[in-house]
Amino acid sequence: MAAPAHPPFDPLVDLAGMWTTDLAERYLPIDGVPPAKYECVDGRLILSPYEAGPNTYAAAELRDIVKPAARKAGLRVYTTLNVRFGAQRWIQPDFAVVRSPVEGVWVDVEDVVLVGEFVSPTSRRRDRIDKPALCASEGVEYYLFGEADLRRRFASLRLSALRDGVYQVVADARSGERFEVDDPFEISLDPTELLDL
Repeated sequence: MAAPAHPPFDPLVDLAGMWTTDLAERYLPIDGVPPAKYECVDGRLILSPYEAGPNTYAAAELRDIVKPAARKAGLRVYTTLNVRFGAQRWIQPDFAVVRSPVEGVWVDVEDVVLVGEFVSPTSRRRDRIDKPALCASEGVEYYLFGEADLRRRFASLRLSALRDGVYQVVADARSGERFEVDDPFEISLDPTELLDL
């Protein structure tokens, strides 16, 4: 009598609740899964489809616009980094400002000055509630929340600063308004500049 066949190894199933940065480096990205953000909270892997188009474009435009001011302040600006909070916690924000050049796969949260997310329909709760709470608990100084909707020709930016463990809004602008801040570096733009018009 033949032994029962074992199903093939499936990292999404077999590693559920056990994900670490070491396992991520070994098994991600997963073959056959459409391009996605791979994030993790307490060993639970969270996949979100990439919102190509307006969000990706807006993050790249924002990086290009603020890069000179960030460099003048001694900071670096990136899109899509793996920010590590611990072995079983990481996020992949749309936009990030860090203190030093990124050389490897992971950026430790202590090096992160600002995390930015352009809200996606598939990750609205995570972008607006879960990620800011995680970043605040780990001491990330600034959280940037953006929206980019090409069909409506609408964009917005809201920057919050960490004060007594809670993010408080320091600048907020919608299309047609000026988004202006001095910290962590000078920024002055109309959010409409982030749209591919």
